Amino acid sequence: MDEWWENAIVVGVVVVALSLIIHRIQDSQPQLNHTKISSAERSAASAALAQALPDSVFFGPHPIFVESIQSYWAIQERDIVPQCIVRPRTVEEAATAIRILKHDYDARIRQGDVPSHFAVRSGGHSPIPGAANINGGIVIDLRLLDEVVPSKDGSSVVIGTGARWLDVSKTLDKMGLAVAGGRNSAVGVGGLTLGGGLSFFSPRVGFVCNNILSYEIVLANGTRAIASELINPELWRALKGGSNNFGIVTSFVARSFPTTNIWSGFLYMTSSKASQVIRTFYNFTEAKPDIYDEYAAGPLVCFSYLQKLGIQVIATHLVYTKSEEWPACFAGFKSIGRLWSTVKIRSLTSATNELEMSSPPGLRQKFVTTTVKNDHATLTETHAAYKQGVEAMRLVKGMTWTLILQPLLPVMARKGQPNSLGLGTRTESLVIVLFTVVWKNNTDDELVDQTTRGIVSSIDQYAASMGTADPYRYLNDCDSWQSPFDGYGAENKRFLQEMSRVYDPDGLFQRGCVGGFKLDMDDSDSAPRMPTISDGFRSQSRRNSSDSQPKTNDFQS
Repeated sequence: MDEWWENAIVVGVVVVALSLIIHRIQDSQPQLNHTKISSAERSAASAALAQALPDSVFFGPHPIFVESIQSYWAIQERDIVPQCIVRPRTVEEAATAIRILKHDYDARIRQGDVPSHFAVRSGGHSPIPGAANINGGIVIDLRLLDEVVPSKDGSSVVIGTGARWLDVSKTLDKMGLAVAGGRNSAVGVGGLTLGGGLSFFSPRVGFVCNNILSYEIVLANGTRAIASELINPELWRALKGGSNNFGIVTSFVARSFPTTNIWSGFLYMTSSKASQVIRTFYNFTEAKPDIYDEYAAGPLVCFSYLQKLGIQVIATHLVYTKSEEWPACFAGFKSIGRLWSTVKIRSLTSATNELEMSSPPGLRQKFVTTTVKNDHATLTETHAAYKQGVEAMRLVKGMTWTLILQPLLPVMARKGQPNSLGLGTRTESLVIVLFTVVWKNNTDDELVDQTTRGIVSSIDQYAASMGTADPYRYLNDCDSWQSPFDGYGAENKRFLQEMSRVYDPDGLFQRGCVGGFKLDMDDSDSAPRMPTISDGFRSQSRRNSSDSQPKTNDFQS
Protein backbone atom coordinates (compact mmCIF):
# COMPACT_ATOMS: atom_id res chain seq x y z
CA MET A 1 0.00 0.00 0.00
CA ASP A 2 2.87 2.38 0.81
CA GLU A 3 4.34 1.81 -2.67
CA TRP A 4 0.92 2.50 -4.23
CA TRP A 5 0.69 5.85 -2.43
CA GLU A 6 4.22 6.77 -3.50
CA ASN A 7 3.30 6.07 -7.12
CA ALA A 8 0.11 8.09 -6.80
CA ILE A 9 2.06 11.07 -5.48
CA VAL A 10 4.53 10.77 -8.39
CA VAL A 11 1.63 10.73 -10.84
CA GLY A 12 0.13 13.87 -9.33
CA VAL A 13 3.42 15.72 -9.44
CA VAL A 14 4.05 14.68 -13.05
CA VAL A 15 0.60 15.75 -14.25
CA VAL A 16 0.79 19.17 -12.57
CA ALA A 17 4.38 19.77 -13.66
CA LEU A 18 3.72 18.79 -17.28
CA SER A 19 0.76 21.16 -17.45
CA LEU A 20 2.89 24.03 -16.14
CA ILE A 21 5.74 23.20 -18.52
CA ILE A 22 3.50 23.14 -21.59
CA HIS A 23 1.87 26.46 -20.72
CA ARG A 24 5.21 28.08 -19.90
CA ILE A 25 6.77 26.97 -23.18
CA GLN A 26 3.77 28.07 -25.22
CA ASP A 27 3.61 31.46 -23.50
CA SER A 28 7.32 32.10 -24.08
CA GLN A 29 7.34 31.49 -27.84
CA PRO A 30 8.53 34.47 -29.93
CA GLN A 31 5.90 36.42 -31.78
CA LEU A 32 5.81 36.89 -35.53
CA ASN A 33 8.14 39.56 -36.88
CA HIS A 34 5.68 42.05 -38.36
CA THR A 35 8.46 44.24 -39.75
CA LYS A 36 9.72 41.32 -41.80
CA ILE A 37 6.32 40.37 -43.17
CA SER A 38 5.49 43.95 -44.09
CA SER A 39 8.65 44.53 -46.10
CA ALA A 40 8.53 41.52 -48.45
CA GLU A 41 8.84 42.59 -52.07
CA ARG A 42 5.90 41.49 -54.21
CA SER A 43 6.74 39.36 -57.24
CA ALA A 44 5.04 39.28 -60.60
CA ALA A 45 3.37 36.00 -59.60
CA SER A 46 1.94 37.36 -56.35
CA ALA A 47 0.73 40.49 -58.15
CA ALA A 48 -1.01 38.34 -60.78
CA LEU A 49 -2.60 36.21 -58.06
CA ALA A 50 -3.84 39.27 -56.20
CA GLN A 51 -5.37 40.65 -59.38
CA ALA A 52 -7.07 37.38 -60.34
CA LEU A 53 -8.18 36.42 -56.80
CA PRO A 54 -8.50 39.71 -54.89
CA ASP A 55 -10.61 38.21 -52.09
CA SER A 56 -8.37 35.17 -51.57
CA VAL A 57 -4.81 36.54 -51.56
CA PHE A 58 -3.34 38.08 -48.41
CA PHE A 59 -0.09 39.86 -47.68
CA GLY A 60 1.43 40.78 -44.34
CA PRO A 61 0.52 42.20 -41.95
CA HIS A 62 -3.11 41.35 -42.80
CA PRO A 63 -4.67 39.40 -39.88
CA ILE A 64 -5.46 36.41 -42.12
CA PHE A 65 -1.82 36.29 -43.25
CA VAL A 66 -0.64 36.39 -39.64
CA GLU A 67 -3.18 33.77 -38.51
CA SER A 68 -2.13 31.40 -41.26
CA ILE A 69 1.52 31.49 -40.21
CA GLN A 70 0.80 31.28 -36.49
CA SER A 71 -1.48 28.27 -36.96
CA TYR A 72 1.28 25.88 -38.05
CA TRP A 73 1.80 23.11 -35.52
CA ALA A 74 5.60 23.35 -35.22
CA ILE A 75 7.51 26.51 -34.41
CA GLN A 76 9.99 25.75 -37.23
CA GLU A 77 7.21 26.28 -39.75
CA ARG A 78 6.00 29.44 -37.99
CA ASP A 79 9.51 30.89 -38.27
CA ILE A 80 9.20 30.87 -42.06
CA VAL A 81 7.59 33.97 -43.59
CA PRO A 82 6.15 33.72 -47.12
CA GLN A 83 5.45 36.60 -49.45
CA CYS A 84 1.72 35.97 -49.59
CA ILE A 85 -0.98 33.48 -48.67
CA VAL A 86 -3.51 32.21 -51.22
CA ARG A 87 -6.66 30.84 -49.56
CA PRO A 88 -8.85 29.37 -52.32
CA ARG A 89 -12.52 29.20 -51.44
CA THR A 90 -13.38 26.89 -54.33
CA VAL A 91 -11.64 24.32 -56.49
CA GLU A 92 -11.77 26.73 -59.41
CA GLU A 93 -9.85 29.32 -57.39
CA ALA A 94 -7.20 26.69 -56.65
CA ALA A 95 -7.03 25.90 -60.37
CA THR A 96 -6.65 29.60 -61.19
CA ALA A 97 -3.76 29.87 -58.74
CA ILE A 98 -2.00 26.88 -60.29
CA ARG A 99 -2.38 28.27 -63.81
CA ILE A 100 -0.76 31.53 -62.70
CA LEU A 101 2.03 29.74 -60.85
CA LYS A 102 2.65 27.46 -63.84
CA HIS A 103 2.99 30.50 -66.13
CA ASP A 104 5.48 32.04 -63.69
CA TYR A 105 7.34 28.71 -63.35
CA ASP A 106 7.74 28.43 -67.14
CA ALA A 107 9.13 31.97 -67.27
CA ARG A 108 11.60 31.18 -64.50
CA ILE A 109 12.79 28.07 -66.32
CA ARG A 110 13.36 30.03 -69.53
CA GLN A 111 15.40 32.60 -67.58
CA GLY A 112 17.42 29.95 -65.77
CA ASP A 113 16.04 31.11 -62.43
CA VAL A 114 15.55 28.96 -59.34
CA PRO A 115 12.06 27.55 -59.93
CA SER A 116 10.97 26.68 -56.37
CA HIS A 117 8.55 29.41 -55.45
CA PHE A 118 5.40 28.02 -53.82
CA ALA A 119 4.23 25.62 -51.12
CA VAL A 120 0.93 23.86 -50.49
CA ARG A 121 -0.65 23.51 -47.09
CA SER A 122 -3.45 21.32 -45.78
CA GLY A 123 -3.36 21.00 -41.98
CA GLY A 124 0.18 22.30 -41.50
CA HIS A 125 1.05 19.56 -39.00
CA SER A 126 4.48 18.52 -40.34
CA PRO A 127 7.48 19.39 -38.15
CA ILE A 128 9.82 19.72 -41.16
CA PRO A 129 10.72 23.37 -41.89
CA GLY A 130 9.44 24.20 -45.35
CA ALA A 131 7.12 21.19 -45.58
CA ALA A 132 4.14 23.49 -46.14
CA ASN A 133 5.65 26.97 -46.04
CA ILE A 134 8.30 28.89 -48.00
CA ASN A 135 10.45 31.90 -47.18
CA GLY A 136 9.55 34.80 -49.49
CA GLY A 137 7.38 32.57 -51.68
CA ILE A 138 3.69 31.83 -52.13
CA VAL A 139 1.69 29.50 -49.88
CA ILE A 140 -1.55 27.92 -51.08
CA ASP A 141 -3.49 27.40 -47.84
CA LEU A 142 -6.27 24.87 -48.50
CA ARG A 143 -8.00 25.03 -45.13
CA LEU A 144 -11.19 26.59 -46.54
CA LEU A 145 -11.73 23.47 -48.66
CA ASP A 146 -12.95 21.63 -45.58
CA GLU A 147 -16.31 20.09 -46.46
CA VAL A 148 -17.41 16.77 -44.92
CA VAL A 149 -20.44 15.44 -46.84
CA PRO A 150 -21.63 11.86 -46.21
CA SER A 151 -23.46 10.02 -48.98
CA LYS A 152 -27.15 9.30 -48.58
CA ASP A 153 -26.57 5.56 -48.17
CA GLY A 154 -23.72 6.00 -45.67
CA SER A 155 -21.19 4.13 -47.81
CA SER A 156 -18.90 7.07 -48.60
CA VAL A 157 -18.11 10.64 -47.64
CA VAL A 158 -16.62 13.58 -49.55
CA ILE A 159 -13.85 15.16 -47.47
CA GLY A 160 -12.17 18.41 -48.40
CA THR A 161 -8.39 18.30 -48.28
CA GLY A 162 -8.28 21.25 -45.86
CA ALA A 163 -10.42 19.56 -43.21
CA ARG A 164 -8.92 18.21 -40.03
CA TRP A 165 -9.76 14.74 -38.81
CA LEU A 166 -11.69 16.35 -35.96
CA ASP A 167 -14.10 17.79 -38.55
CA VAL A 168 -14.59 14.33 -40.03
CA SER A 169 -15.16 12.39 -36.82
CA LYS A 170 -17.52 15.00 -35.31
CA THR A 171 -19.72 14.76 -38.40
CA LEU A 172 -19.67 10.96 -38.63
CA ASP A 173 -19.94 10.18 -34.90
CA LYS A 174 -23.50 11.52 -34.94
CA MET A 175 -24.38 9.09 -37.75
CA GLY A 176 -22.73 6.00 -36.28
CA LEU A 177 -20.20 6.02 -39.13
CA ALA A 178 -16.44 6.24 -39.50
CA VAL A 179 -13.72 6.28 -42.13
CA ALA A 180 -10.14 5.08 -41.95
CA GLY A 181 -8.68 8.40 -40.83
CA GLY A 182 -6.11 10.10 -38.66
CA ARG A 183 -5.52 9.19 -35.02
CA ASN A 184 -4.78 12.79 -33.99
CA SER A 185 -7.76 15.11 -34.34
CA ALA A 186 -5.62 18.17 -35.24
CA VAL A 187 -3.89 16.58 -38.23
CA GLY A 188 -4.98 17.66 -41.71
CA VAL A 189 -6.74 15.27 -44.05
CA GLY A 190 -4.68 16.01 -47.16
CA GLY A 191 -1.13 15.38 -46.00
CA LEU A 192 -1.85 12.27 -43.94
CA THR A 193 -3.91 10.62 -46.68
CA LEU A 194 -1.43 11.31 -49.50
CA GLY A 195 1.38 9.88 -47.37
CA GLY A 196 -0.42 6.55 -46.88
CA GLY A 197 -1.97 7.17 -43.49
CA LEU A 198 -2.38 4.96 -40.44
CA SER A 199 -5.70 4.71 -38.62
CA PHE A 200 -7.30 3.05 -35.62
CA PHE A 201 -9.19 1.06 -38.25
CA SER A 202 -6.13 0.01 -40.25
CA PRO A 203 -6.11 -3.55 -38.82
CA ARG A 204 -9.61 -3.93 -40.32
CA VAL A 205 -9.36 -2.01 -43.59
CA GLY A 206 -5.70 -1.18 -44.23
CA PHE A 207 -3.98 2.14 -44.75
CA VAL A 208 -6.03 5.31 -45.03
CA CYS A 209 -5.11 5.62 -48.71
CA ASN A 210 -6.41 2.10 -49.36
CA ASN A 211 -9.90 3.35 -48.59
CA ILE A 212 -10.04 6.36 -50.92
CA LEU A 213 -12.52 5.69 -53.70
CA SER A 214 -11.65 8.78 -55.73
CA TYR A 215 -9.64 11.98 -55.70
CA GLU A 216 -10.42 15.37 -57.16
CA ILE A 217 -7.16 17.00 -58.20
CA VAL A 218 -5.90 20.15 -59.88
CA LEU A 219 -3.11 19.12 -62.23
CA ALA A 220 0.00 21.07 -63.13
CA ASN A 221 -1.62 22.65 -66.19
CA GLY A 222 -4.48 23.99 -64.05
CA THR A 223 -7.10 21.49 -65.21
CA ARG A 224 -9.34 19.62 -62.80
CA ALA A 225 -9.51 15.84 -62.89
CA ILE A 226 -10.97 12.84 -61.11
CA ALA A 227 -8.81 9.81 -60.31
CA SER A 228 -10.58 6.60 -59.38
CA GLU A 229 -10.44 2.88 -60.10
CA LEU A 230 -12.22 3.51 -63.42
CA ILE A 231 -11.10 7.03 -64.31
CA ASN A 232 -7.36 7.71 -64.54
CA PRO A 233 -6.69 4.50 -62.55
CA GLU A 234 -2.89 4.81 -62.68
CA LEU A 235 -3.03 8.29 -61.18
CA TRP A 236 -5.46 6.91 -58.57
CA ARG A 237 -2.87 4.33 -57.52
CA ALA A 238 -0.02 6.87 -57.60
CA LEU A 239 -1.90 9.15 -55.20
CA LYS A 240 -2.06 6.31 -52.68
CA GLY A 241 1.22 7.13 -51.01
CA GLY A 242 2.69 9.44 -53.67
CA SER A 243 2.44 12.64 -51.58
CA ASN A 244 2.11 16.01 -53.36
CA ASN A 245 3.99 15.05 -56.53
CA PHE A 246 1.16 15.11 -59.07
CA GLY A 247 -0.99 18.14 -58.32
CA ILE A 248 -3.15 19.65 -55.62
CA VAL A 249 -5.75 17.20 -54.35
CA THR A 250 -8.78 19.25 -53.36
CA SER A 251 -11.07 16.50 -52.06
CA PHE A 252 -11.29 12.78 -51.38
CA VAL A 253 -14.20 10.36 -51.54
CA ALA A 254 -13.52 7.95 -48.68
CA ARG A 255 -15.18 4.64 -47.95
CA SER A 256 -17.28 4.89 -44.78
CA PHE A 257 -18.71 2.13 -42.62
CA PRO A 258 -20.82 1.63 -39.48
CA THR A 259 -19.09 1.88 -36.11
CA THR A 260 -19.87 2.21 -32.42
CA ASN A 261 -18.01 3.93 -29.62
CA ILE A 262 -14.54 2.49 -29.15
CA TRP A 263 -12.36 1.55 -26.19
CA SER A 264 -9.10 3.50 -25.97
CA GLY A 265 -6.63 5.27 -23.74
CA PHE A 266 -3.15 5.27 -22.20
CA LEU A 267 -1.57 3.04 -19.58
CA TYR A 268 1.13 4.96 -17.67
CA MET A 269 4.00 3.00 -16.13
CA THR A 270 7.35 3.62 -14.51
CA SER A 271 10.49 3.23 -16.62
CA SER A 272 11.41 0.14 -14.59
CA LYS A 273 8.77 -1.77 -16.62
CA ALA A 274 10.65 -1.26 -19.92
CA SER A 275 11.82 -4.86 -20.40
CA GLN A 276 8.38 -6.27 -19.57
CA VAL A 277 6.65 -3.81 -21.93
CA ILE A 278 9.05 -4.61 -24.80
CA ARG A 279 8.51 -8.36 -24.34
CA THR A 280 4.73 -7.92 -24.24
CA PHE A 281 4.79 -5.72 -27.34
CA TYR A 282 6.93 -8.30 -29.16
CA ASN A 283 4.54 -11.11 -28.23
CA PHE A 284 1.50 -9.11 -29.36
CA THR A 285 3.09 -8.23 -32.71
CA GLU A 286 4.28 -11.82 -33.27
CA ALA A 287 0.82 -13.34 -32.63
CA LYS A 288 -0.16 -16.01 -35.14
CA PRO A 289 -2.62 -15.02 -37.91
CA ASP A 290 -5.29 -17.40 -36.58
CA ILE A 291 -5.62 -15.31 -33.41
CA TYR A 292 -5.31 -11.93 -35.17
CA ASP A 293 -7.95 -9.51 -33.89
CA GLU A 294 -8.75 -6.91 -36.53
CA TYR A 295 -10.43 -4.65 -33.99
CA ALA A 296 -7.22 -4.22 -31.98
CA ALA A 297 -5.27 -1.11 -33.04
CA GLY A 298 -1.75 -0.44 -31.89
CA PRO A 299 -0.43 -0.83 -29.32
CA LEU A 300 1.62 2.36 -29.44
CA VAL A 301 4.35 1.86 -26.85
CA CYS A 302 5.98 5.17 -25.88
CA PHE A 303 9.17 5.58 -23.83
CA SER A 304 9.70 9.24 -22.86
CA TYR A 305 12.33 11.32 -21.11
CA LEU A 306 11.08 14.61 -19.64
CA GLN A 307 14.10 16.89 -19.32
CA LYS A 308 12.38 19.48 -17.14
CA LEU A 309 11.64 16.85 -14.50
CA GLY A 310 14.64 14.60 -15.16
CA ILE A 311 12.49 11.46 -15.29
CA GLN A 312 11.60 8.69 -17.75
CA VAL A 313 8.09 7.28 -18.12
CA ILE A 314 6.28 4.72 -20.28
CA ALA A 315 2.88 5.29 -21.86
CA THR A 316 1.16 2.51 -23.82
CA HIS A 317 -1.78 3.50 -26.00
CA LEU A 318 -4.40 0.82 -26.65
CA VAL A 319 -7.44 0.96 -28.95
CA TYR A 320 -10.20 -1.57 -29.58
CA THR A 321 -12.67 -0.44 -32.23
CA LYS A 322 -15.64 -2.04 -30.50
CA SER A 323 -17.39 -1.05 -27.28
CA GLU A 324 -15.61 -3.79 -25.37
CA GLU A 325 -13.29 -3.33 -22.40
CA TRP A 326 -10.01 -5.20 -22.06
CA PRO A 327 -10.28 -7.61 -25.00
CA ALA A 328 -8.27 -10.81 -24.64
CA CYS A 329 -5.59 -9.68 -27.12
CA PHE A 330 -4.42 -6.98 -24.67
CA ALA A 331 -4.25 -9.29 -21.62
CA GLY A 332 -0.45 -9.08 -21.56
CA PHE A 333 -0.55 -5.31 -21.09
CA LYS A 334 -3.28 -5.55 -18.48
CA SER A 335 -1.03 -7.70 -16.30
CA ILE A 336 1.77 -5.11 -16.18
CA GLY A 337 1.63 -2.91 -13.09
CA ARG A 338 0.74 0.67 -13.95
CA LEU A 339 0.50 4.01 -12.19
CA TRP A 340 -2.82 4.96 -13.76
CA SER A 341 -4.73 4.69 -17.01
CA THR A 342 -7.20 6.62 -19.15
CA VAL A 343 -8.72 3.65 -21.01
CA LYS A 344 -12.48 3.79 -21.35
CA ILE A 345 -15.37 3.48 -23.82
CA ARG A 346 -15.58 6.74 -25.78
CA SER A 347 -16.38 8.29 -29.13
CA LEU A 348 -13.84 8.33 -31.94
CA THR A 349 -13.64 12.11 -31.55
CA SER A 350 -12.75 11.75 -27.88
CA ALA A 351 -10.08 9.16 -28.71
CA THR A 352 -8.40 11.33 -31.35
CA ASN A 353 -8.62 14.40 -29.09
CA GLU A 354 -6.67 12.53 -26.42
CA LEU A 355 -3.78 11.95 -28.82
CA GLU A 356 -3.93 15.58 -29.93
CA MET A 357 -3.57 16.71 -26.31
CA SER A 358 -0.38 14.67 -26.00
CA SER A 359 1.30 16.75 -28.75
CA PRO A 360 0.26 20.41 -28.31
CA PRO A 361 1.14 23.05 -30.93
CA GLY A 362 3.60 25.90 -30.65
CA LEU A 363 6.79 23.96 -29.85
CA ARG A 364 9.95 22.95 -31.70
CA GLN A 365 9.24 19.47 -33.05
CA LYS A 366 11.01 16.66 -34.89
CA PHE A 367 10.05 13.23 -36.22
CA VAL A 368 12.44 10.60 -37.54
CA THR A 369 11.55 6.99 -38.32
CA THR A 370 12.76 3.61 -39.44
CA THR A 371 11.28 0.13 -39.79
CA VAL A 372 12.55 -3.19 -38.45
CA LYS A 373 11.30 -6.75 -38.33
CA ASN A 374 9.61 -7.76 -35.10
CA ASP A 375 12.68 -9.20 -33.39
CA HIS A 376 13.06 -9.02 -29.63
CA ALA A 377 16.81 -8.38 -29.71
CA THR A 378 16.36 -5.57 -32.25
CA LEU A 379 13.61 -3.95 -30.18
CA THR A 380 15.80 -4.16 -27.10
CA GLU A 381 18.69 -2.55 -28.99
CA THR A 382 16.32 0.17 -30.22
CA HIS A 383 15.37 0.96 -26.63
CA ALA A 384 19.07 1.07 -25.71
CA ALA A 385 19.59 3.61 -28.53
CA TYR A 386 16.75 5.69 -27.08
CA LYS A 387 18.57 5.75 -23.73
CA GLN A 388 21.73 6.92 -25.51
CA GLY A 389 19.65 9.82 -26.82
CA VAL A 390 18.64 10.67 -23.26
CA GLU A 391 22.29 11.06 -22.31
CA ALA A 392 23.24 12.98 -25.47
CA MET A 393 20.40 15.51 -25.12
CA ARG A 394 19.99 15.66 -21.36
CA LEU A 395 20.83 19.37 -21.29
CA VAL A 396 18.52 20.39 -24.15
CA LYS A 397 16.15 22.84 -22.48
CA GLY A 398 12.47 21.92 -22.36
CA MET A 399 13.05 18.61 -24.15
CA THR A 400 10.74 15.63 -24.30
CA TRP A 401 12.43 12.75 -26.12
CA THR A 402 10.18 9.81 -27.04
CA LEU A 403 10.58 6.42 -28.68
CA ILE A 404 7.34 5.01 -30.10
CA LEU A 405 6.95 1.42 -31.32
CA GLN A 406 3.93 0.40 -33.39
CA PRO A 407 3.14 -2.85 -35.22
CA LEU A 408 2.88 -3.05 -39.01
CA LEU A 409 1.42 -6.47 -39.75
CA PRO A 410 1.41 -8.15 -43.19
CA VAL A 411 -2.34 -8.72 -43.10
CA MET A 412 -2.91 -5.00 -42.54
CA ALA A 413 -0.68 -4.04 -45.45
CA ARG A 414 -2.69 -6.19 -47.85
CA LYS A 415 -6.17 -4.94 -46.92
CA GLY A 416 -8.06 -2.49 -49.11
CA GLN A 417 -7.18 -1.23 -52.56
CA PRO A 418 -3.82 -1.30 -54.38
CA ASN A 419 -1.35 1.42 -53.43
CA SER A 420 2.24 2.50 -54.14
CA LEU A 421 3.73 1.64 -50.74
CA GLY A 422 5.36 -1.63 -51.76
CA LEU A 423 4.30 -3.62 -48.68
CA GLY A 424 2.05 -6.18 -50.33
CA THR A 425 4.69 -8.91 -50.50
CA ARG A 426 5.80 -8.73 -46.85
CA THR A 427 5.24 -11.95 -44.88
CA GLU A 428 6.89 -11.05 -41.56
CA SER A 429 5.55 -8.72 -38.89
CA LEU A 430 7.23 -5.32 -38.94
CA VAL A 431 7.60 -2.56 -36.36
CA ILE A 432 7.52 1.13 -37.22
CA VAL A 433 10.08 2.87 -35.00
CA LEU A 434 9.39 6.57 -34.44
CA PHE A 435 11.44 9.06 -32.46
CA THR A 436 9.84 12.38 -31.58
CA VAL A 437 11.58 15.34 -29.97
CA VAL A 438 10.10 18.49 -28.46
CA TRP A 439 12.43 21.27 -27.30
CA LYS A 440 12.48 25.01 -26.69
CA ASN A 441 15.46 26.83 -28.19
CA ASN A 442 16.71 27.05 -31.77
CA THR A 443 20.27 27.01 -30.43
CA ASP A 444 19.75 23.29 -29.80
CA ASP A 445 18.52 22.50 -33.32
CA GLU A 446 21.86 21.19 -34.58
CA LEU A 447 22.40 18.92 -31.59
CA VAL A 448 18.89 17.49 -31.93
CA ASP A 449 19.38 16.94 -35.68
CA GLN A 450 22.74 15.21 -35.28
CA THR A 451 21.64 13.07 -32.35
CA THR A 452 18.42 11.80 -33.90
CA ARG A 453 20.06 11.07 -37.24
CA GLY A 454 22.93 9.22 -35.59
CA ILE A 455 20.62 7.14 -33.41
CA VAL A 456 18.42 6.05 -36.30
CA SER A 457 21.50 5.23 -38.39
CA SER A 458 22.86 3.07 -35.55
CA ILE A 459 19.55 1.17 -35.33
CA ASP A 460 19.58 0.62 -39.09
CA GLN A 461 23.14 -0.68 -38.94
CA TYR A 462 22.33 -3.06 -36.10
CA ALA A 463 19.19 -4.34 -37.85
CA ALA A 464 21.12 -4.88 -41.09
CA SER A 465 23.75 -6.91 -39.23
CA MET A 466 21.00 -9.04 -37.62
CA GLY A 467 18.99 -9.54 -40.81
CA THR A 468 16.06 -7.64 -39.28
CA ALA A 469 16.19 -4.43 -41.36
CA ASP A 470 13.36 -3.39 -43.66
CA PRO A 471 13.55 -0.57 -46.25
CA TYR A 472 10.03 0.79 -45.71
CA ARG A 473 9.80 4.23 -44.12
CA TYR A 474 6.39 5.61 -43.17
CA LEU A 475 6.40 8.86 -45.14
CA ASN A 476 4.39 10.93 -42.68
CA ASP A 477 6.97 10.32 -39.93
CA CYS A 478 10.13 10.83 -42.01
CA ASP A 479 12.67 13.58 -41.39
CA SER A 480 13.83 15.79 -44.25
CA TRP A 481 17.02 13.77 -44.87
CA GLN A 482 15.17 10.49 -45.32
CA SER A 483 14.00 9.01 -48.66
CA PRO A 484 10.67 7.25 -48.16
CA PHE A 485 10.14 6.50 -51.86
CA ASP A 486 13.30 4.36 -51.92
CA GLY A 487 11.58 2.18 -49.34
CA TYR A 488 8.62 1.63 -51.67
CA GLY A 489 10.87 -0.48 -53.88
CA ALA A 490 12.48 0.29 -57.25
CA GLU A 491 9.44 -0.75 -59.30
CA ASN A 492 7.02 1.42 -57.35
CA LYS A 493 9.36 4.39 -57.41
CA ARG A 494 9.76 4.08 -61.19
CA PHE A 495 5.97 3.93 -61.48
CA LEU A 496 5.60 7.15 -59.49
CA GLN A 497 8.27 8.85 -61.60
CA GLU A 498 6.47 7.82 -64.76
CA MET A 499 3.18 9.18 -63.45
CA SER A 500 4.96 12.46 -62.72
CA ARG A 501 6.19 12.60 -66.32
CA VAL A 502 2.67 12.00 -67.61
CA TYR A 503 0.72 14.34 -65.35
CA ASP A 504 3.39 16.96 -64.64
CA PRO A 505 5.73 16.81 -67.66
CA ASP A 506 7.42 20.13 -66.93
CA GLY A 507 8.11 19.29 -63.28
CA LEU A 508 6.05 22.01 -61.59
CA PHE A 509 5.47 19.89 -58.48
CA GLN A 510 9.02 18.47 -58.52
CA ARG A 511 10.93 21.75 -58.79
CA GLY A 512 8.43 24.58 -58.41
CA CYS A 513 6.72 23.33 -55.27
CA VAL A 514 8.70 22.92 -52.06
CA GLY A 515 7.72 20.53 -49.30
CA GLY A 516 6.80 16.90 -49.25
CA PHE A 517 9.24 14.29 -50.52
CA LYS A 518 10.24 14.42 -54.18
CA LEU A 519 10.80 11.60 -56.64
CA ASP A 520 14.47 12.23 -57.53
CA MET A 521 13.54 13.21 -61.06
CA ASP A 522 16.37 14.35 -63.32
CA ASP A 523 15.91 17.94 -64.49
CA SER A 524 16.18 16.70 -68.08
CA ASP A 525 13.27 14.31 -67.67
CA SER A 526 10.58 15.05 -70.22
CA ALA A 527 7.56 13.35 -71.62
CA PRO A 528 4.86 13.94 -74.20
CA ARG A 529 2.42 16.63 -73.22
CA MET A 530 -0.31 15.69 -70.80
CA PRO A 531 -3.09 13.63 -72.38
CA THR A 532 -6.56 15.11 -72.58
CA ILE A 533 -8.52 13.97 -69.57
CA SER A 534 -11.54 16.22 -69.72
CA ASP A 535 -13.69 13.13 -70.18
CA GLY A 536 -12.41 12.00 -66.79
CA PHE A 537 -13.58 15.08 -64.97
CA ARG A 538 -17.04 14.99 -63.54
CA SER A 539 -18.16 18.59 -63.31
CA GLN A 540 -19.85 18.65 -59.95
CA SER A 541 -20.39 21.21 -57.28
CA ARG A 542 -18.25 20.76 -54.20
CA ARG A 543 -21.47 21.11 -52.23
CA ASN A 544 -23.34 18.48 -54.20
CA SER A 545 -23.59 15.79 -51.62
CA SER A 546 -23.68 12.26 -52.90
CA ASP A 547 -25.80 11.38 -55.90
CA SER A 548 -22.70 11.19 -58.08
CA GLN A 549 -20.52 9.47 -55.47
CA PRO A 550 -19.35 5.90 -55.99
CA LYS A 551 -21.60 3.38 -54.34
CA THR A 552 -19.94 0.64 -52.32
CA ASN A 553 -22.00 -2.12 -50.79
CA ASP A 554 -19.23 -4.70 -50.49
CA PHE A 555 -17.47 -3.38 -47.40
CA GLN A 556 -16.14 -6.22 -45.31
CA SER A 557 -16.01 -5.51 -41.59
